[in-house]
Amino acid sequence: MTTAYLGTIVHTKSFGEFESFENGFLAVDSSGKIIGVGKDYQEWISRNPGKKTDLTEVTLSDYQFLMPGFVDCHIHAPQYAQIGLGLDMPLLDWLNTYTFPLEAKFSDQKYAQQVYENVVSATLRSGTTLASYFATNNLESTLILAREAVRQGQRALIGKVCSNCNSPDYYVEETEHSICATISFVEEIKKLGSPLVLPTITPRFALSCSKELLKELGDIAKRFDLHIQSHISENLAEIEVVKDIFKTSYAGAYDEAGLLTNKTVMAHGVHLEDDEVELLKTRGTSVAHCPASNTMLSSGLCDVQRLINAGVTVGLGTDVSGGNSVSIQDALLRSLDVSKHLDFFKKQNIRGSGEAKTPDPTYVQLKYKQALYLATLGGAKALSLDHLTGNFVVGKEFDALLIDVSVVDRPARPLNVDELLEKFIYTGSDRNILEVFVAGKRAKKEQ
Repeated sequence: MTTAYLGTIVHTKSFGEFESFENGFLAVDSSGKIIGVGKDYQEWISRNPGKKTDLTEVTLSDYQFLMPGFVDCHIHAPQYAQIGLGLDMPLLDWLNTYTFPLEAKFSDQKYAQQVYENVVSATLRSGTTLASYFATNNLESTLILAREAVRQGQRALIGKVCSNCNSPDYYVEETEHSICATISFVEEIKKLGSPLVLPTITPRFALSCSKELLKELGDIAKRFDLHIQSHISENLAEIEVVKDIFKTSYAGAYDEAGLLTNKTVMAHGVHLEDDEVELLKTRGTSVAHCPASNTMLSSGLCDVQRLINAGVTVGLGTDVSGGNSVSIQDALLRSLDVSKHLDFFKKQNIRGSGEAKTPDPTYVQLKYKQALYLATLGGAKALSLDHLTGNFVVGKEFDALLIDVSVVDRPARPLNVDELLEKFIYTGSDRNILEVFVAGKRAKKEQ
């Protein structure tokens, strides 16, 4: 059975290329793959006459459109249980006061099941079709998260967190245990047999891992050709501690362990030095921009344009619960806010800290269509899954959102394509997301 959606279709083809079809179509086959997209439905039908006998048409209203699903490149699933708490603290204090005690509770599998069921449901409800999740140090409860993503039909990278030092005694692993549990986790994920859920190697951050553990994790990732995720250059105090321990830059600490690859995404990157940016580009390593948590935890303002102009791939992350929302739409808006703040600071001859610097009159603010790219295709590229998802290209899987901007307030006049998208980005919420599709199937949206 083929389903053809008729109406407004929007997606991005690159950071600077937005494409839309006001009276377009998108066709999906029974396997969930996109088999046709464009502006001339009748011409497509004429080239595929066999589809007429096995075709369901879905006509969108004037206030509806299809867009690719959101991609969350960085989210801590267990921290959904404390979302909105402790956000007046700097990073390291927040970790010790709130986060480590919370994550230690996930040895309780019943508790883990409740939280993980809720976070997958909440992210799907907010339109996240692909998420890169940090779990906890606990192997068994991390597998619960993986099974929950499979059950609810979400595409996900899942990571068992590894940390063997500089963490509370009640929440730290022995090196050998961390290594063995990570290998077991990779093997158990494969046994799930779901193409939607993959393992990702997850050192919490360089500060909480010894050189030995980082190197072992790098070796595991190379041996099994796995994705990798961690944190980098989030907070100035954290950076200084990492430099003191590893006697190198933050990026250098990961690189020496073989953890900077073309399947690695590093969250934050707020204070990356120029040589670190160049190293990330050389290795093909991506950055997950987390504007909400960077602001909430007073870490700083990440200059996304600088990273992109340097050739580094960037996606968006909610960084729950450093961020206060599971919505990538919210992260998209925050990324626009941060860009506007940077524009002011750069052109007014000041830093965010008030420190004088040479003004940069050439700085260009991030535009909403570029931010849409970061939230969709950019995120898929950052997670090295853009061959499967991120936009509407024939052969990719149908990960999509059906948006209706008239759900809450019907617009007073007809809107063109750009206005429909802009309306949703700036005023929409999960109430405007009528349907969520992952690999062509309606994803579970439990209330």
